[in-house]
Amino acid sequence: MAAYIFRRLLLMLPTLLGIMALSFALIQFAPGGPVERIIAQLQGQDASATSRLGGAGDVGANAALAADASSTYRGAQGLDPAFIKELEKQFGFDKPAHERFIKMVGDYARFDFGRSFFRDASVVQLIGEKLPVSISLGLWMTLISYLISIPLGIAKAVRDGSRFDLWTSALVVIGYAMPGFLFAVLLVVLFAGGSFWQIFPLRGLTSSNFAELSVMGKVLDYLWHITLPLIAMVLSQFATLTLLTKNAFLDEIRKQYVLTARMKGLSARAVLYGHVFRNAMLIVIAGFPGAFIHAFFTGALLIEQIFSLDGLGYLAFNATVDRDYPVVFATLYIFSLLGLVVTLITDLLYTMIDPRIDFEARDV
Repeated sequence: MAAYIFRRLLLMLPTLLGIMALSFALIQFAPGGPVERIIAQLQGQDASATSRLGGAGDVGANAALAADASSTYRGAQGLDPAFIKELEKQFGFDKPAHERFIKMVGDYARFDFGRSFFRDASVVQLIGEKLPVSISLGLWMTLISYLISIPLGIAKAVRDGSRFDLWTSALVVIGYAMPGFLFAVLLVVLFAGGSFWQIFPLRGLTSSNFAELSVMGKVLDYLWHITLPLIAMVLSQFATLTLLTKNAFLDEIRKQYVLTARMKGLSARAVLYGHVFRNAMLIVIAGFPGAFIHAFFTGALLIEQIFSLDGLGYLAFNATVDRDYPVVFATLYIFSLLGLVVTLITDLLYTMIDPRIDFEARDV
């Protein structure tokens, strides 16, 4: 097992390098960019456009509108070429693409993600500020989804074809078909003062007077704020996991060894939890990495926007729109690294549940 883990860790390096190289190459051909964003703001008489650019701000303030100034940037006609070059230097675009990529790989190997282009903070600081929100949403969503879906999926498998299975299947199908963000909007309309009842708050994870509350008051306030976002996020995940669990258990229940165990006099409960459970749970665990990453980061993007929850997904979305490349690449790197690590952890969980699985006996 140690050799397998070592090989998997080694394979993470070229995988991460390939992901970053492909993303970096795509960015080179994408329209727009931080320099063009600043130029557009300048053309719109936005005084804040150069306020975060240090020396470039002074150059921009004194830049003469030189007629027919040549530039590769849209909207740069008429701007002083010296100002454009100063912008490129500020953003690091004065160097060739391959040199910028090599520098980025070296920095990321040391977990040095640099500073945001448009926020006066380091990327690590920005991620650290948003991480608690994503952790809260991800952990609660994963926990609640598994606590509901696994028992429900087992019950549906055991009672396959019954009335209980039919009406719960209808609920599961509705949950699967309805996007989480659409259900979030419905919850806002119904329970957050949209048109009916003002029961739950609409913004943030805590109230403005959170620091003044007692310990129990803080717990209740936190739960009060997180109720609607969690309901919206759990809906689709709960539906998928319930169907996965049911199908996995049905497949095992119909196998010959279950019939043999029943013929030996074992009770249905003993067969289910003594034999079927271990085998059926393998496929449920196989879906854990995707569910974990989805819940922890990407799945909450639209939910964070609807409920004004400033998490990592929302940070990455805004950074992409703003062409804030240090934040974009840093979040991509972290998401990819975590996905690879969690996948490895899942393989190790396989061996804990079923010792018959031997990863040493096969190639990675």
